[in-house]
Amino acid sequence: MKVLVQRALNARVVVDGETIGAIDHGQLVLVGVEKGDSDVDVQRLADKLLKYRMFGDEEGKMNLNVQQVNGGVLLVSQFTLAAETKKGLRPGFSTAAIPAEGERLFNDFVNRVRSQYNKVETGRFGADMKVSFTNDGPVTFMLD
Repeated sequence: MKVLVQRALNARVVVDGETIGAIDHGQLVLVGVEKGDSDVDVQRLADKLLKYRMFGDEEGKMNLNVQQVNGGVLLVSQFTLAAETKKGLRPGFSTAAIPAEGERLFNDFVNRVRSQYNKVETGRFGADMKVSFTNDGPVTFMLD
């Protein structure tokens, strides 16, 4: 499981012209599920995401997590994070979880994050989503 987390001033997801998830200051989180990922991976990454110190304190040092700054979390499934890119000029997706398992684990991830924090929005698994955001910093981390 790979989680690309970006500190954002704002972020939103639009499906079929309708905004289905939006946050102000917080984290835009792209989630890629790979073959072999488990419930243990979901739990570990959900816990890490909410505790990850990527927001500045009064001295500007990254010492605060999203909960401490009362930020929003926008979770978006993105199977392309599981792509194989080392060879050739076209990505391969044989390492991505099959859709049913990817959806189950993504939904479990969403539920685990929501069980620990109440400012969580999501995209729609498998949908053609339009994601827009303003990266703050820019600050971006890959958690896996």
